[in-house]
Amino acid sequence: MFTPTDEQTHAADRFHSGHHMALQAGAGTGKTSTLALLAHGTRRCGRYLAYNRSIAREAATRFPSTVTCRTAHALAYAALGHRYSRRLGAPRRPAWRTGQDLGITRPVHIAGHTLTPTTLSNAVLRTVTRFCYSADAVLTPRHVPLLRGIDGPEQHQELASCVVPYAEKAWADLQHPDDGAVRFDPDHFLKIWSLTNPKIHADFLLLDEAQDTNPVVEQIFNSQREHAQLVMVGDSAQAIYHWRGAKDVLTGFDGTHLPLSQSFRFGPALAAEANRWLAIAESPLRLSGSSTKTTRLCPVAAPNAVLCRTNVGAMQHVMTLLSAGIRVALVGGGESLRSLALAARQLQEGRSTSHPELVLFPTWGAVQDYAAYDPSGRDLQPLVDLVDTHGTPAILDAVDRLSHELHAEVTVSTAHKAKGREWAGVKIADDFTPPKDGDEQDDTGRPLPGRVEQDEARLAYVAVTRASHQLDLGGLSWINEHPQGHA
Repeated sequence: MFTPTDEQTHAADRFHSGHHMALQAGAGTGKTSTLALLAHGTRRCGRYLAYNRSIAREAATRFPSTVTCRTAHALAYAALGHRYSRRLGAPRRPAWRTGQDLGITRPVHIAGHTLTPTTLSNAVLRTVTRFCYSADAVLTPRHVPLLRGIDGPEQHQELASCVVPYAEKAWADLQHPDDGAVRFDPDHFLKIWSLTNPKIHADFLLLDEAQDTNPVVEQIFNSQREHAQLVMVGDSAQAIYHWRGAKDVLTGFDGTHLPLSQSFRFGPALAAEANRWLAIAESPLRLSGSSTKTTRLCPVAAPNAVLCRTNVGAMQHVMTLLSAGIRVALVGGGESLRSLALAARQLQEGRSTSHPELVLFPTWGAVQDYAAYDPSGRDLQPLVDLVDTHGTPAILDAVDRLSHELHAEVTVSTAHKAKGREWAGVKIADDFTPPKDGDEQDDTGRPLPGRVEQDEARLAYVAVTRASHQLDLGGLSWINEHPQGHA
């Protein structure tokens, strides 16, 4: 064990007094070590709920034998998911074939767009997934995803009227343990388990990464309050997955709220940089750097990792490094970029595509126009630039040439996928662009910079706190000239 900080000792005291607790643990503050400290100080039996299997396996080496370390999915599998073992791991099926089995055989026309059976089938399966992430008991139109070009309220209502009946049919299909048309996956049995109002037998529950919890897991966790002590830990300033249904359950938790602010990952200089972004994100937390660490903010010529804002920005860096003969790894692999490149190639060849981002575009030219002139399409412009500059063959070739991280000289990642990771030397890529100028002007008539969105500040905070020894602020250096950077 280690010598705990005053904050960790305070948390242990409250835990042993029986408090339900929410621990706001800043980057590098030893949240897992703190939870292990709590568990080692009691003979009671507990369960630690991890974000993924690798975290659960690592945590099991640090907790006493009285604490079981699992994911929520593992608990659900042990309770009832095993009944569906015959359906788990079934071969992948094209969405259109699954849709065909559900009765989707004809195109539908909505808001001037023709949705092919494949597009409608994809929307149905995504609706079921969104329902599984939610705490809702029944499928409703709000689980139907937005499609580009069909995102107005009336248009979405029309889409939902087509999608929901098939989604209900798909959900009914998933209730059969032995076979069915829809490919069964762990999110399905987790949702089925949640609807049984399960009781987790333990004296206390520890929930990790609480700032990025799916509502269905939050519901399961909070429903144990009557018989178990609840402790959740996370960093609300690192809540960067709202766009895929995650929820920060820390801030509204009914219990004692305590901070963990002493970072062991980096020194005071980087802590000051992190605190600048925490202030912009309006987080009450402020970090203290380790007095035993010297972390420098300076240009880094040969970083261990390059962190990018977007997948497309990451791919651009990968291609640049590969052309220089450098072995490159891409965190998470390149499959999402491969699928986008293949979709772009289909449109360039005059064929339709089923990719959800591009499904409603008849040609690549339509994508180019949408990205260039429609305000809703600006996020597609980097993809268009990448394809138009390098071509889809070069992108696909680059994906094929990626190295494993163990053998790479440089690791490239998006900031989202870098969460929970750290490297000695980190460079921030130049696709972290400053906010656009606002309508107000200074005394000389120059436009004042627009405000930094809190979502962007949280993402920047995640990015800068991945470094332990050197940080090249790179694409975030504009904050040095921004008014909010000196607040």
